[in-house]
Amino acid sequence: MRLPRYTQSLALAVGGLLVAGAMAQPAVATASGSATASDPGPAPSKVTPTEALRDAKESIAGHPRAVRASAQDTFTSGAVQIDKDGSGHVRLNRQYQGLPVVGGDVIVHSAPDGKLRNTTLSLAAPLSISTKPKVGSATALATAKKLFKGKLASTSVKLAVDALSATPRLVWHVETNGIAPDQSPNELNVLVDAITGEIVHNWNGFHTAEGTGRGYQVGTVGVSTTPISGGYELKDPLRGNGETRDAQNRTVPDTEGIPSGWGKAFTDTDNAWADGMLTNRATAAVDAHYGIQQTWDYFKNVHGRNGIRNDGVGARSFVHWGVNYANAGWSDNDFAMIYGDGQPGSNPFTQLDVAGHEMAHGVTAATANLIYRGESGGLNEATSDIFGTLVEFNTNNAADAPDYLIGEKIDIRGNGTPLRYMDKPSKDGRGSQDCWTTGTKDLDPHYSSGPANHFFYLLAVGSGESSWGNSPTCNGSTVTGIGNAAAGKIWYRALTTYMTSGTTYAQARTATIKAANDLYGATSAQCTAVEKAWSSVSVAATATTCGGTPPPTSDNLLVNPGFESGASAWTTAAGVITNSAGGAPYAGSYYAYLNGYGTTHTDTLSQSVSIPPTAVAPKLSFYLRISTAETGTTVYDTLKAQVVSGTTTTTLATYSNTTPSDYTLRTFDLSAFKGKTVTIKFLGVEDSSLSTSFLIDNTAVTGITAWPVPRSVSAP
Repeated sequence: MRLPRYTQSLALAVGGLLVAGAMAQPAVATASGSATASDPGPAPSKVTPTEALRDAKESIAGHPRAVRASAQDTFTSGAVQIDKDGSGHVRLNRQYQGLPVVGGDVIVHSAPDGKLRNTTLSLAAPLSISTKPKVGSATALATAKKLFKGKLASTSVKLAVDALSATPRLVWHVETNGIAPDQSPNELNVLVDAITGEIVHNWNGFHTAEGTGRGYQVGTVGVSTTPISGGYELKDPLRGNGETRDAQNRTVPDTEGIPSGWGKAFTDTDNAWADGMLTNRATAAVDAHYGIQQTWDYFKNVHGRNGIRNDGVGARSFVHWGVNYANAGWSDNDFAMIYGDGQPGSNPFTQLDVAGHEMAHGVTAATANLIYRGESGGLNEATSDIFGTLVEFNTNNAADAPDYLIGEKIDIRGNGTPLRYMDKPSKDGRGSQDCWTTGTKDLDPHYSSGPANHFFYLLAVGSGESSWGNSPTCNGSTVTGIGNAAAGKIWYRALTTYMTSGTTYAQARTATIKAANDLYGATSAQCTAVEKAWSSVSVAATATTCGGTPPPTSDNLLVNPGFESGASAWTTAAGVITNSAGGAPYAGSYYAYLNGYGTTHTDTLSQSVSIPPTAVAPKLSFYLRISTAETGTTVYDTLKAQVVSGTTTTTLATYSNTTPSDYTLRTFDLSAFKGKTVTIKFLGVEDSSLSTSFLIDNTAVTGITAWPVPRSVSAP
């Protein structure tokens, strides 16, 4: 990629929500019927994108803690979304001392009156690192080049901050662009530690369907075209002038991307396109053009989205890419789809759900921008599988009957099996997971997508045997499906409103619960089904539930509440905050481990916090796990949860070896401490024999549900 999304401008983001201008009168081809324009979606709110953006920036200026902002942070705008009731959801990209922060993006959620409701972000604590590199850019580039495979065309190196890791670090963001050995565009991003020189993360900006295949036909369909002198052109004026062109079995060295006008336009004199034969180059073009139409119509008719970027602009598709290129893919840099003919050069790679899948990568890039590595990469890939499937169901073409299989008509492996199965992803035999594990983050995104695909199938269809498949659960439970319509709306709202670039599976659970709550209510069957479906793929419950307890972490007054930045902001005894395999976190990688020595020992964990006098029902909450080698009902080892105010120590609760438990949410009222600066303290005391371990995670001091932000204040 030549221009990371975290540098996009305000004008582009706000402009992306404006209605596109008048389009040329379309011509409807006789390759079978006509296509019609879709309803423009929800009625516009009285709140404008400019007002919502201003509210968001004022909220950050007045409440930097809500976005983990330091004095060195600045923010530039991304997409702006406004609900029917005027609630705003503004994406902002973070810079630290002028450097882009990879994984530092935030969504600011505002009430219709401009008050801050909450925020969504992955960053655990304010940044505080040196921005002086010890490793030079030339060294970083040489290191990154070693990972690049294929024909290198261009490179760029920029200093950035990596916030994807548990401990933020200064990195060189190296972008290497060219053509991979399989003829795919290669847009390799590599983060190189600017202090040690080691490779931290890498991902490819070009997304493919994976492997080799033969392709298929969509049958007799309608395609929307544009009249030209002497005939018609395969350009769709109903859908932002989306165009399908012939790559003429060439590829483009990725120096400046695919130029405007590259390839050959498909034209026809009578508007009756192709003949269904692969010897006719327009046959694959009809498939691709139809795929663009159906994907556009699904997102517009179902979700009110005006094109992939929601800006009314159609994408380009290039068929006959390369020689025997056995893949299809989406390039967000070029805002284009490419389709290969497949090996041995006779079967185009143009199945409908593959087209929907690849263009959904564009929707993800324009919204959450899920980074294509780790768990966020798996969620990115699953999002495309989900929407590719929903495009197929929405189209309901008899020539490609809808199902929960991905790429089944491609026959990519030559044995009649699909790329992926949503009912039981492991059926692919290639490493896709049915259930989330701590190793999910280490898989290729095509395989780490499994738990999310499985979740969606359970949410839409339910567990057990059906006409669509046979889907077991990972915990032996039974899940009743809520249907594609509700499940799709929940995933779309979660993606566009609550997911950020570094979203993990645990955070995806939170995002979909919030989305279900927004759409159907906290007590709805849909919200309950979301919780059950995630638990059924081993993504454990988080602090966010359909009942809404406890409040969102963005209201959290504690810094580094989940310990993902190590001991930052906490005062502890040695070794208390850890990612040791000797215990296990409730979520993330780090947790607090008090005691567990089996000898006389005292551990402490504390943090000072100011509780505003205007706080609404302030509470302390945390997850606690107790395991012990002690037996009987005698108390030997204890953990006290305390609040220290001045010289007074108040013990909220005492836990001991007599009450072992798995992680359980504990909540305490802090109303007595409003308007005071206090210390939240955990005190663990162990006697001389037989260990008791107290594990703490996901701490929170909450109670602010809305902060007033007067609209008259100038934006920073």
